[in-house]
This record gives sequence, C-alpha cells and structure tokens, in this order.
Amino acid sequence: MANGLALFATPYSLFAAEGTRMSLQNRVTPSGHIIATPHRGMFTGNRGIIHDPATRTLLRRRWASRAWLACVCDFKGRRRDVMGTRGWTELFFLDEATAFAAGHRPCFFCRRDDANRFRAAWQEGNGVSNVRAGDIDALLHVERLEGRSKRLHALPMPLNELPDGAMVQAGEESFLIAQARAFIWSPAGYREAQGAIKSAMLLTPPSTLRAFSAGYRPVLHQSARD
Repeated sequence: MANGLALFATPYSLFAAEGTRMSLQNRVTPSGHIIATPHRGMFTGNRGIIHDPATRTLLRRRWASRAWLACVCDFKGRRRDVMGTRGWTELFFLDEATAFAAGHRPCFFCRRDDANRFRAAWQEGNGVSNVRAGDIDALLHVERLEGRSKRLHALPMPLNELPDGAMVQAGEESFLIAQARAFIWSPAGYREAQGAIKSAMLLTPPSTLRAFSAGYRPVLHQSARD
C-alpha cells in the first residue's frame, strides 16, 4: 500500500446535501477508464494522487506514479476517508482480473504474499530473475498505455487458449476468459458471452499474461466462478 497506508470498510460514495446518493468517480474498468458507479469492488488500489480532496473529484491526469497498485479492501481494521485526503486516490476494481487488465499489479505492503507469488510467476513467465517492483512497473507502464489511451495488444494465442484471468476487448465490450469460456464484464459482475467473439485484442499487459501462464491465478468475481 502506498505510503504505508491501508484500507477501508467504508462505502466509497458521497451523500449530496439534498440527501441523494452520489457515487464517486473511482471505479476502474478493464480498459483503465475511471467511472462512477454504485457497485462495490473486491479490490482497491491507486496510481498516486489524482483527485481534489475538497471536491472529491478527479483531476485531469489519470496517474501520478508508475506504481499502479491493487490492494485489499480490509487491512488490520484501518479506515480511510475515501478521496477525502491527499494521501493517495482510492480506486476500486470488480476483481483482480480487472485490476490486472487495467495495468495494475499486487501491492507489496498489504498483499505481500500475493505480490511475491506474482513476482515469481512474472519472472518465470518473462524469463528474467532478480526483478524488483520498479522493474515490473517500468515494463507495465509501456504495456498499458499508448499516449493517454489504453494500449491494446494482438492475441498471442487463440482466445480459448488464454490462461484464466486474461481479459480482451472486442468492440465496446470487455471480456474475461476463464476455463476457455468468455464472460462479458460489467461494473456489477460478469455474464457468459453468447456466440463467437470477433476481432478481439488483448487488454491484459503481455508480461502479466505470461505470469498467468506461469501459474499465477488472479482472484475472479463470484459471477465468473459461478
């Protein structure tokens, strides 16, 4: 967790003065966009400070650090005022596969065991050794962005051969691949896709995909496991 801080059990929504509930713009999609939605996520994380705490709204920039983290939402009972301070900008993900697709990786503070497992698989899959977190971040930064937009990659293998947890984009939809089946992503969860997916491009950064092939299994939302 950045700056040695950790998490929430608090809702990441804001109540307007008139009493209507307003969702904060802090939910990340597989394509890396940050949207407002009332649906909760399984993981939180950050990209540095990219919000104004006075208004709890995002700044124009969408990242302030190359360390894009995926963190747990419950850590040692700590609480945070979501987007209420300048510590870092709390972002949320449907599941770990979504976080990986957007270009994040496990946090070495609040998820040390997961982060070490990911690093070991990342090293094996990419044929390297003695890798530090900053080395992973540097390559992910190249793989996840093309200018200010999400970088899409050609599929390295047929869709049904992608490892569990991989995500692809086809048209306006994002799809999770799990057990050789495709599931359409939404902020509320997944539903199984019907029919063939055409002209799909890889959302998950290639180096992360190779970590999946080397044995790392991202946590999936219950709607995909069901």
